[in-house]
Parts: sequence; structure tokens; C-alpha cells
Amino acid sequence: MKFQLAINLERMDDSADMREVARHTLEMVQMAEAGGFNIVWAAEHHALEMTIAPNPFQLLTWWGEHTDRIRLGTAVATAAYWHPINLAGEAAMVDLLSGGRLEFGIGSGAYQREFDRMHPGLKQSDAWQHMQEMLPAVRALWKGDYDHNGEFWQFPTSTSVPKPLQAEVPVWIAARSPITYDYAMRERCHILSWPLTRGFDEAELYKQRLDEAMAKADNDFRPIFAMMRHTAVYDNDADRQRALDAIRLVLGQFENLFRNAGDVENGFPRQIPLDELSGREQYDPDMLEENLMFGSPDRVIEKLKRYEALGVDEFTYYASMGLDMAAQKRSMKLFCDEVMPVFR
Repeated sequence: MKFQLAINLERMDDSADMREVARHTLEMVQMAEAGGFNIVWAAEHHALEMTIAPNPFQLLTWWGEHTDRIRLGTAVATAAYWHPINLAGEAAMVDLLSGGRLEFGIGSGAYQREFDRMHPGLKQSDAWQHMQEMLPAVRALWKGDYDHNGEFWQFPTSTSVPKPLQAEVPVWIAARSPITYDYAMRERCHILSWPLTRGFDEAELYKQRLDEAMAKADNDFRPIFAMMRHTAVYDNDADRQRALDAIRLVLGQFENLFRNAGDVENGFPRQIPLDELSGREQYDPDMLEENLMFGSPDRVIEKLKRYEALGVDEFTYYASMGLDMAAQKRSMKLFCDEVMPVFR
């Protein structure tokens, strides 16, 4: 099993100095590279302080300047917010400047709140159609001159400038629904999956969908199957409690965004109190500790071996969850020093 890092610049309130937030994120990326992580992922989100990433390619270029080996990925570029020529060129520029380290992740987008601002009138549930039109156009532009007359974009003959250094840029798709797994296998893309806070049975469901899509495609393509979980490794009760408190705060903010409640002030979503939620058993601390990649090094190793046996090729350590910076680094150090060597 290989390992990936997903990390955001994030603020829970405006007391955090953005310069410190940015510096911390880079230091986490450098720790991941030193520890042997394979890929680091930058997200795309807009007008939200909990995920500060209006252009993931800026972050990847910056991280690339301060690292040597770790590969640099978008998880994910939201197709509907881009023009194909723009997206192809921005991605290729990262590949050029990083010496050929780009991993290109593309997806449909997460929150209706963002679509209301970035692509008014488009429902999040319909955005997969933009993604499915976008990817072949980007790949064609990377190869050379190409004109496009699609449902969502039309342009005369053009090309990506610059071109990627890599002859074939690895492409990843964020997949949850069967239709997206089917598309990913037809297009020969790797898989980014995220079971949110759900149990291991959700991971099993995603693997089943992948297997079914591979059988349907019948094209001999074997994707890399990556699975992301919020991760916190700790060796004392105080750090355990910090991690659980932090994830429950973030989940209350996620709930606000998924509901499109509109209760966001100056970029900070109000945390919906857990006692106001129907289905609030989803936020039970014991359940979260069981389902997420939380625990002592030995417990995390035990959980990872279960994912490895399922067929997960690469585990994505999701570090951004409102945890204070020092605790994030303690967790990362424990993971690199005591967890990863078991899988080498």
C-alpha cells in the first residue's frame, strides 16, 4: 500500500493568521515527502475559509517549488467552473514547472452553495455531465490542435499551451455513484473515493462498484484505487479528545454546506449543533473513532490492513479537519514513524 496526503489551507475562525496557515500546510507537505508519501492533493473550493483553495494549481506550483519527489495532484478540479482550454493549460503548466509530477484529478463538485456562485443555475446533481464532457477535451488539447462543439463548451481549433512534460498525465476521477465508476473505467482513469464518515461497508460498496465497472468496460485497464479518510494518530487521551472535538466541529460545518443552509458569514459556515440534527448518530464519537482513520499507531495499522485486503492500493490521509497545527504535526510524525514502515 502507498500513501497520499490531502490537505487544505483552513481556518475555523478569523483569529488564525493566514501566513501561519499557509506555512503550516507547506510544512505538512514537506513532512509527507520526507516520510515517503507518494502524492499530495490540493482541492478546489470557493468563498469558504475551511477549504481555502480558489485555484489548486497555485498551491501545487508553490508546493512543487519546495519539494523534490512527491507528486502533485488536484483533488479535484471542478469541471463546471473551468473552460477546457484554461484547465488544460493551467494543469500542463504545473507539470512543466514541477518536472513532470502532475496527477490530474477531476470531479463534479461538492456544494450547491458554490455552484450558486460559480455557475448559477446549475444543480450540483447535474454537474457530472460537465465533467464527462470536459475530460476528453482536456486530453485532446494536451495532444495538439483540437476543436470542440459540445453541449457546454464550443471553441475553434486550439491547443494546450504549454503541453505537459509527461507523455500521459495520470488522470483521477472522484467517484461515488455507479455512473461515475463506469465513466472512469471507460476513460481509463484512476479512482479517488471518500466514504465520508460511513463505516467499512461503504468502502466495500465502492470496491464492488469499481469491480463491476471494470468488468463492464472490459478494456484490460487496471486503475489505482485510492480511498480517503480523515486521519488522526494519537498516543494519549488528550490528543484523542482534541481530534474528536475537531472533527465534530468540522462535520457540523459540512452539514451546513450540504444543506445549503445559507448560514455562512464572511466565509465561515456556522456549525449546526449536533443536537439539532436528525441522524445525529452519524456524529457519535465512538462511531467516528471506529469509522475514520483515528487511533493509536497499532489501531491505525490494523485498520489499514483491512483496507489493503479489500483492494485499496493507496490510502489518502486527510489531514484537514480543524485540528490545531501542533496536533496535526504530531499525528503526521506518528504516522510516518510508526505506521508507514509496516507497509514498506
